[in-house]
Amino acid sequence: TSTTKTIHEGRNVKRFREMLGIKQEALAAALGDEWNQKKISLLEAKDKLEAGILEDVAKALKVPVEAIQNLDEEGAINIISSTFNDSASVNSNCTLNINPLERWLEALEENKKLYAALLKEKDEKIELLQKLLDKK
Repeated sequence: TSTTKTIHEGRNVKRFREMLGIKQEALAAALGDEWNQKKISLLEAKDKLEAGILEDVAKALKVPVEAIQNLDEEGAINIISSTFNDSASVNSNCTLNINPLERWLEALEENKKLYAALLKEKDEKIELLQKLLDKK
């Protein structure tokens, strides 16, 4: 018995974005000037994403393109259940799903560092602008 899995790539983008704690506005900013919150919302509603956009979004979220293309309800459940199972009882299907999760967690840490650096840079710019205003 083979059943066709329907992968909703837009919904997967939303899942990863929310798991990473990234707002639509922040993802739009990471993708460039032609993006905004509304465009991200429309993107997340699409079943299938264009290859170039999919690559850009995956890069911005720091997740593999394949993760967005292949994450389905069953896969998400396998990832979650394998994390709670004792390693002796984890079957080979679950172990295959752990690798993307580990990569995702690493990407999350990288994103936290990136956002901290961006916030620091923003604060420094505000401080510099304030000094310029004070001189006038």
